[in-house]
Amino acid sequence: MKFLVVIAAAFALVSADVSHIVRNDESQAPIIRFESDSSPEGSFQYSYETGNGISAQAQGTVFNPNTDAASLEIKGAARYTSPEGEPVELTYVANEKGFQPSGSHIPQPQPIPELILRSLEYIAAHPPPPAPAEYARKPLN
Repeated sequence: MKFLVVIAAAFALVSADVSHIVRNDESQAPIIRFESDSSPEGSFQYSYETGNGISAQAQGTVFNPNTDAASLEIKGAARYTSPEGEPVELTYVANEKGFQPSGSHIPQPQPIPELILRSLEYIAAHPPPPAPAEYARKPLN
């Protein structure tokens, strides 16, 4: 009986799925291509591709260099495969308006329901009456 238990335990260990424990070491992926360039004003561009399918590119442009109104705009893109095996493509712009990513993997806002839109139109068309004078602000003395 003990022998049967040992054989069953050994079979369970051998047939267990350990793919979530044994990880593929992607930190050792070779760099297939790398290009980089920059200018003294601060503009730059780079691109790279790795052996595991990751690629990225970006370019930065300085507007109004050497002034108080100088600003940097960066446009870029990246491609990789998600852990689920889905291809991911990301494009982005980063400037004085912030980081603005886009891609099919980024959740999109849902449309505003019709009832809410109608309520907002009603509120805009029917503003509240003005407050009585007794509630008006009075200067502090």
